[in-house]
Amino acid sequence: MAIRISAPLLAIAFGAATPLAQAATAEPLALRCERLFDARAGRMLGPHTIVTRDGRIAEVRAGLADVPGTRAIDLAGHTCTPGWTDLHVHLGSESSPSSYEEEFRLDDVDFAFRSVGYAKKTLMAGFTSVRDLGGNVALHLRDAINQGLIDGPRIWAAGTSIATTGGHADPTNGYNSVLQHLIGPPGPTDGVVNSLDDARQAVRQRYKEGSDVIKITATGGVLSYAKSGDAPQFTVEEVKAVVDTAKDYGYRVAAHAHGKEGMKRAVLGGVTSIEHGTYMDNEVMDLMKQKGTWYVPTIYAGRFVAEKAKIDGYFPAVVRPKAERIGALIQQTAANAYKRGVKIAFGTDMGVGPHGDNAREFGYMVAAGIPAAYALQAATFHAAQVLGVDDQGVVEAGKRADIVAVPGDPLQDISTTSKVDFVMKDGVVYREPAAARAAGT
Repeated sequence: MAIRISAPLLAIAFGAATPLAQAATAEPLALRCERLFDARAGRMLGPHTIVTRDGRIAEVRAGLADVPGTRAIDLAGHTCTPGWTDLHVHLGSESSPSSYEEEFRLDDVDFAFRSVGYAKKTLMAGFTSVRDLGGNVALHLRDAINQGLIDGPRIWAAGTSIATTGGHADPTNGYNSVLQHLIGPPGPTDGVVNSLDDARQAVRQRYKEGSDVIKITATGGVLSYAKSGDAPQFTVEEVKAVVDTAKDYGYRVAAHAHGKEGMKRAVLGGVTSIEHGTYMDNEVMDLMKQKGTWYVPTIYAGRFVAEKAKIDGYFPAVVRPKAERIGALIQQTAANAYKRGVKIAFGTDMGVGPHGDNAREFGYMVAAGIPAAYALQAATFHAAQVLGVDDQGVVEAGKRADIVAVPGDPLQDISTTSKVDFVMKDGVVYREPAAARAAGT
C-alpha cells in the first residue's frame, strides 16, 4: 500500500510558501504588455494592459494604460499569453539510468521530496497548470500546493494509472517470481483490471483516493519493463466500463496509446484524449475527428527516449529497442495529425525528461509543421477544453489571472517560449524581470 504523504510533512520540510489565500488578497496589478496573444482566436494583438485583482483578470484594455489603484508592471518588449498548461507530466519522478532500481530502493517519501523541486521548476517555466497522468505523489503534491505550503502549478492528478495484467502500468512488471509470490497479483485497487467489474472498481478506487482525472494504458509502453510497446491491452467493453464509470464522478479519461488497435478501442470506448499516439494512421485520425477525441503528442518524450536509447546502460535491455523504435516516430505522427485536422493539445510526458524543459515541446511542434499560434493555443485554450474548464486558457475579464510573458514575439521565434521572464498564477507574481520591478509604481 502506498504511503500517504501529508501536506504538513511537506510544510515542515520546506517551510510555508505563498498561501492560497494570498490569491484573494493579491495586490491589484496592471501588466503593460507590448503584445498580447489572443488564445481564443489564435492571433497576436498589439499593446494591451491587463488589470488583475483578487486572483482574477478584472479588465483587459487596449494600449498601455495607467490604472489608478494598481501597481504597474512594465513588460516592454514582451508578449503576454495565458498561463500554459502541460497535459501530460509525472511530477513524482524524473528519468535517469538509476530510475528502475530506485523503484525498489526508495520510498514514496523520497519521491515526494523530489517532487517539490520539480513542481517549482515547472511553474517557473511558465506552466501554471498541469495534468499529472500517473503517480501517487501527485495527489498529495496537489494538495500541498493548493494549501499554499509549496510553490507549483495547479494540478489535475490521475493518481494510479489503470492497466491490465502485464500492461504498461502493472506495478509488478519486472519483479522476480519470489517478489511476485510475496506481493500477490495486483488488482483493481492497485490499478490492474481484467474484467468489466474490475474496471469499474478501479475507477471508484481512484475516486476514493481523490483523483481528478482517470488514465488508462490502452497499449504497451516504452519505458515499462515489458516486451511490447504497442500491443492493445483493453477491450472496447473494458474501456467503456472505465469511461462510463468515470462519467459518474465527473471524470475525463486520458488513454496512453502507441499502437493502432489499442487507440481504436480507446477512441471507440469514449476516452477524451489519446496520449503519444505513435502508430496513429489515417483510419484512427478520422475516427478521432468523428468522435471529437483530442490528441496529446508528447514529442519531447519521444525524442528524449530515442536519444537516450543510444547510450549503453541508460535503459534496461528490454526497454532500449522500444525507446529507439517508437520514440523517433512521434514527431512525424504529430505532423500528420495536424494536417489531417485532428484536435491537438499540449503535453510533454515530462518526468521522462528533466522537469522545467517543458517549453521545448513548442519548438518540436513548430518543427513538425504546426504553426506557432496553434502550438500556443494547444497549451492554453485547447488545454482548457481538454480539462473541461472555462475559467482559464484565455486572457479575458473574469478568468483566472494566470499570465506568462516572454521577450520578443513567439509567433516569429518560438524559442522565446524557453525564455520566460514573467509568471503569474492566480494573481500572484512568481517571476518578474528586474526592469519591470524597477518600473513598478
